[in-house]
Amino acid sequence: MSALGAPDPDSSPEAAALIWHHALAVGFSAAYLTENAAGVAADWPRIPLPATLEALQASARLGARVAELLDNPHAATAPELGAVGRLKKVDAAAAAAQGYEVRAGWGNLQRGSVVMPGRGRVAERAASDLPSELGGRVLDVSLNDGWVWENVPLSVWEYTIGGYQVVKKWLSYREFGVLGRALSLDEAREVSRMARRLAELVRLGPELDANYARVRGEVWQAEP
Repeated sequence: MSALGAPDPDSSPEAAALIWHHALAVGFSAAYLTENAAGVAADWPRIPLPATLEALQASARLGARVAELLDNPHAATAPELGAVGRLKKVDAAAAAAQGYEVRAGWGNLQRGSVVMPGRGRVAERAASDLPSELGGRVLDVSLNDGWVWENVPLSVWEYTIGGYQVVKKWLSYREFGVLGRALSLDEAREVSRMARRLAELVRLGPELDANYARVRGEVWQAEP
């Protein structure tokens, strides 16, 4: 870090954040993950260090946005994503009877404590009035017989972190037979917020790949 003109990360929280946010930006690049699949699978990813402090700072700014989208349930998302994952009542009688109990086969308990994912229920259709970079297909994802989360882009539904589909994994642990209670309204709306944050990550993908390409093209070299 000192070779790039940055403060000592051991004594500067800001400098320490630079390197971690840079690593996050590179690690969330689909191009990086594809090119380095073996290292990632072996839990030994190697993150290239940019040749200049300016490039490191630019990469870290992207990583800070990734971190915000991952960590902050209320991270700001673009207004045009307001329809993504919206909670919608589809059957008034069923909604009144089941409330926000997740009863769509998303998960079940085995051997008493092991949660196994289920197939759940989704309805796929063409997207409309959503940013084109999210793809042309969306899903209406069932909460139960009375409610769905509508307009979940297929690209968002299929988004994985750590090898797991993020939304589907979350739902598997909230199935009524696993959780033992209904969701609160705020918990049900968390799926909407999660879908919008993931949509922002999908949209950020080309910029993350371009950042990785820049870093890979001019990597810091240690002096012999």
